[in-house]
Amino acid sequence: MVQVSPSPIPNSNVASLMSTLLDRDSYLTGLLNTVETQNVTLPPSWLQDVKKTAANWVRHSTLPSNRDEEWRFTDLSALKKINFTVATTNVETLQVAPLPETANSRLVFVNGIYEPKLSSVSSLPEGILVTNLSKLPVEYTEKTQEYLAQAEGALEVFTALNTAIAPDAAVIWVSKNVIVDTVIHLVFISAGENPVISQPRCLLVAETGSQVSFVEEFVAGSTGTYFANAVTEIWIAENASVNHTRLQNDSTEAFHIGKTAVTQARHSRYTCNTIALGAKLSRHNLEILQTGEQTETTLNGLAMIKGEQTADMHSAIALNYPYGVSNQLQKNIVGDKAHAIFNGKVFVPKPAQETNAAQLNRNLLLSSKSRVDTKPQLEITADNVKCAHGATVSQLEDDEIFYLQSRGINQEDSRNLLINAFATEIINNIPVNSLRDNLLKIVKQF
Repeated sequence: MVQVSPSPIPNSNVASLMSTLLDRDSYLTGLLNTVETQNVTLPPSWLQDVKKTAANWVRHSTLPSNRDEEWRFTDLSALKKINFTVATTNVETLQVAPLPETANSRLVFVNGIYEPKLSSVSSLPEGILVTNLSKLPVEYTEKTQEYLAQAEGALEVFTALNTAIAPDAAVIWVSKNVIVDTVIHLVFISAGENPVISQPRCLLVAETGSQVSFVEEFVAGSTGTYFANAVTEIWIAENASVNHTRLQNDSTEAFHIGKTAVTQARHSRYTCNTIALGAKLSRHNLEILQTGEQTETTLNGLAMIKGEQTADMHSAIALNYPYGVSNQLQKNIVGDKAHAIFNGKVFVPKPAQETNAAQLNRNLLLSSKSRVDTKPQLEITADNVKCAHGATVSQLEDDEIFYLQSRGINQEDSRNLLINAFATEIINNIPVNSLRDNLLKIVKQF
């Protein structure tokens, strides 16, 4: 059994709200009703209860606005103007370009629904379960109930919306002391002729002493507008290790809001490499909760946006126990009229003595009209820690380009070389060679 204690949804608070339940936001209510009326497959009873609680919470919530501190730089008004529907997609028309390393360890979901024709998990070793929620073996059902929708932040409005209406979920379960050399690849495709709402969901549980690496990839199956609202919950038990790569490459007309909630037990290790390329508006909320001492957390992020794209990275690391180590580096490359946002919080309360935390946000602006808002933030009450944070905003320097030109490199190649050097520091951390090479090609064409 996994040795991580999940924190349950505060039922007392939910119950008090149920008695005075209101549909406070017509847009959120419309999204719930649209999906509920088209969902003909009933989940098991325990999951129905979880979904009902989440739906009731959404009905009591409102969509965030610029008046909310956490959303003051991210404008959702364009999202509210679109009426999204639930799509049924012909998977025969979809193509997935598998990574060579993950050709037989891949799950594919289309609009949040598992597609076995596009998936392959034939090369998985013993001791790891990779499946979807609706096909979950009976012996895992009770254990899954303890973790699905039980992470901190489960009642945040977009997270609760996903819980309420997600049609399926990817489930990765690594048994005790199992070391998985194969990289697991999860592909979430959003597609439809009309604006569609897609609810990707993932649950990963790494039991004591286990190790696993996985890649989440969010892509477009068709051009046009859609709304991808993704949630990933990761539970890492004592002395376990998870390497997580998250690639967001949605349509440039899409809206993407993602949550990654990670719970780390004693002596556990978590590495996250996030890459944001697509979407008209994207936001990733990355939340780390330390539940035991001496954890290691490494967060590497890169956003490459142009046109009128907006990419928002919000992170929160709660280091509640001694001897924790966290390192975060977020880089943004911003061109044209694009807008990058970073808000990183590190909490170090008094019990978290001997903590070592570092946070840095570096931004490269390629246009005079591009924009960045950055707010690295430390909240420390412990008195024996080593913590640092910082942010830089810069442009391509004329003297750097001139230096390269003086060595026989033309202006365009000089520019590309500097951008490539800026991005490579993040991309080189990705453990999948083919994915790393693909991203380096994208950087060269940026």
